[in-house]
Amino acid sequence: MNDSLYLGREYDLTAGVVTDRPVLYSPRNLTTHAVILGMTGSGKTGLGVVLLEEALLQGIPVLILDPKGDMTNLLLTFPNLSPEEFAPWIDAEAAEREGRSVREVAAEEARNWREGLAKWDIGPERIAQLRERAEFVIFTPGSTAGTPVNVLSRFRAPRPDEMVGEEELRERVESLVSALLGLMGREADPLQSPEHIFLSRLVEHAWRNGQDLDLPALIRQIQDPPIRQIGVFELESFFPQKERLALARALNGILAAPGFEVWRAGVPLEVKDLLRTSDGRPRASIFYLSHLAETERVFFITLLLEAVRDWMFAQSGTSNLRAILYFDEAFGFFPPYPADPPTKRLLMTLIKQGRAVGLGVVLATQNPVDIDYKGLTNAGTWAVGLLRTDRDKERVLEGVEGAAATAGSGLNRAALDRAISALRQRVFILHDVRSEKMIFLHTRWAMSYLRGPLTRAQIRQLTQPEVAAAPAAPAPAPAPSRLAAAAVPPSVQPIPAAAPAPAQPAPPGLSSVPPTLPADIPQVFIPAAITLDWALHKHEQKTGQTVLVTGRRLVYQPRLLAMGTVHLAAEKMGLHQKERVVRLLDPPPPPAQPNWEEGVADIAPENLSHRPPEEGMYGSLSSQLAQTAQYTRWNRLFSDFLYRNIRLTLWYNPVLKAYSRPGESERDFRRRCEDVARARRDEEATQVRARYEKQMARIREQLRREQQEMERDLVELEGRKREKLLGYGEAALTLLTRKRLSSLSSASRKHRLTQQAEADVKESEETIRVLQKQLDDLTAQMEEELNALNDRWAAMLDNVRQVEVAPRRADVVVDYCGLAWVPFWEVESREGERLLLPAFGGA
Repeated sequence: MNDSLYLGREYDLTAGVVTDRPVLYSPRNLTTHAVILGMTGSGKTGLGVVLLEEALLQGIPVLILDPKGDMTNLLLTFPNLSPEEFAPWIDAEAAEREGRSVREVAAEEARNWREGLAKWDIGPERIAQLRERAEFVIFTPGSTAGTPVNVLSRFRAPRPDEMVGEEELRERVESLVSALLGLMGREADPLQSPEHIFLSRLVEHAWRNGQDLDLPALIRQIQDPPIRQIGVFELESFFPQKERLALARALNGILAAPGFEVWRAGVPLEVKDLLRTSDGRPRASIFYLSHLAETERVFFITLLLEAVRDWMFAQSGTSNLRAILYFDEAFGFFPPYPADPPTKRLLMTLIKQGRAVGLGVVLATQNPVDIDYKGLTNAGTWAVGLLRTDRDKERVLEGVEGAAATAGSGLNRAALDRAISALRQRVFILHDVRSEKMIFLHTRWAMSYLRGPLTRAQIRQLTQPEVAAAPAAPAPAPAPSRLAAAAVPPSVQPIPAAAPAPAQPAPPGLSSVPPTLPADIPQVFIPAAITLDWALHKHEQKTGQTVLVTGRRLVYQPRLLAMGTVHLAAEKMGLHQKERVVRLLDPPPPPAQPNWEEGVADIAPENLSHRPPEEGMYGSLSSQLAQTAQYTRWNRLFSDFLYRNIRLTLWYNPVLKAYSRPGESERDFRRRCEDVARARRDEEATQVRARYEKQMARIREQLRREQQEMERDLVELEGRKREKLLGYGEAALTLLTRKRLSSLSSASRKHRLTQQAEADVKESEETIRVLQKQLDDLTAQMEEELNALNDRWAAMLDNVRQVEVAPRRADVVVDYCGLAWVPFWEVESREGERLLLPAFGGA
């Protein structure tokens, strides 16, 4: 299909059928950017996947921001379209609820995809071409499930060869500081906030002196600034030491947070490396963000957009599409005025200036009202699917109209309005500002298996098959990226086995092998995953004291490990949630009970080993950890703890009978309730208007007839007046004749008729006045009822409270309750102090 993007076929909206006319979209059109709009179930994700598949086949690289995890489906391409390839990605629980096996569902899905693609003239060879021509990488900032990203690489100073101008330097500093403060949960005005101005000056000072920064260096500079004056103020007056110390502590809290080390390792944010492989193939770099908190998402997206902006400024001009930045579910990151997160300014810069260098920005969202109007009107291509509310439709009409006006083209607003109201699933209005013609597009079948958002465990299974648990029927997947060589940070690298050393006697209290236990006591080994250097770094960071090591050894200490799963289900809430609970602790001697509130750990079952590691010593076992009966008791106690304490708290709106989803914030739930309430309010408002419109239509008809009657009366009145005047003339001329009496009689009759006509006109005027008042009263009543309706629905939105979901006894499962050998670094300092530092992740 030459160099065009095969998006689907034209759809005959009147007949309700797909035609045989293919829709071929020019990649060049994307240099003026695009928006994809559609509610859940409209096929918006499918259209986005199809667009990206076609772009990659044409050799165009893509950067994909994926807040929900849907776009990871691009890696689920199966050239053989066999059930074995689909099987690992089938939802086993959903299949079980339907009373079917995974094998049966996989066979059905494989058949659906094979037949669906065939209807669109796509065979397995095209899927193979996609896998051969492009490389797919899932980046997971803050996680090792996919390829980690070293976001702190953005703290390095610009290199001389980058030729960063004054304006670009200040924009880079402002974005970096805004992102950092956002990660701390602080919204700061770059022009007013003392902490923003102070941090910006520190970063700019370091960069102008060619000094790279990282968080530890920045924290040190906050405490001991290299600058003494800001503007005309002394530093101490502008930003006192007490406030600087509070800022340093807040940043240190981020640095010391569990798992933050993953943010500091992995692939740096170098866009040129993210776009293409070393052999020149296009790369689909998917940034999976669903596991991040909202502040972390804003932090990362800001840094990535900043990197894209820097790359854009370094490119030469072109009229061809060089790369695509695809933002799925852009809600909250490009909001309308007055909201102004750092991501908004960067996106606006990319949209306004990306065209000149061949960067196409594609924004996808469910709610067009949540996207900045200027951004919408700068989009040259609109793909509009099913919309939820009239307000969304109005925003789309305004945006398309504005974009058409900007491009100097025309738009039939009424036709577009009717078309949007008639859409169906997978059918989109494809409007390009270069053309006044609207195309109804029915999207083609995606080559990627659209199974929904992937979890981190599934991403690990997909990108690190040698690490993840092997599925029952592994499916071939795109080869892991060569970028993965830098994926696992040094701080979580498995510790290599030590070289053989001469046998030495074990120190007192330690053994070179684990002790022998009764066969019915379960035991596992937690691999050492933190290097000594990193363990010392974390300890020094926590205590503020430097440790000079004179001796060290890896020691495995015995602990009680309890792992359980709590199934929380409520049909009326549509809830089917699993909560995994892990506790790792040193139990007290009986009869005391373990404190299950303590010892919270993040240990995945797949990271446990049943074999002793090759390196390390073993601590002594307490008597209670060697008794089988104790584990039976602890198992029962842990099960009771899960049953009585694990709860899921949800937000609930009793008026809408709506519940929040697990993990959904109150803010997001209220927004979702607002969407539902808005739709119901609009439906009710439509009924109110229809009821009043029926009455007003009747009155308008009466008013129309009365106005026509008055026009006739006025015509008759004018005629009567003329007759009356003529009658008076006749009477005057016949005064001397014998017909005097008959003339006077005629004049009298004409006078009466004139009076009657005047009375008819006055009656019509009064009737019209009464009818107009009735119409005005009805209009006022309708407005009053609509205002009351708005107030009532607004009040309903405030009726939000929390409800608690508790498990049944049968919903509590203890997956493991047994002995765990936990690795620690036993360190001896020069002062003779003995330290025990955790050598495992999840502590």
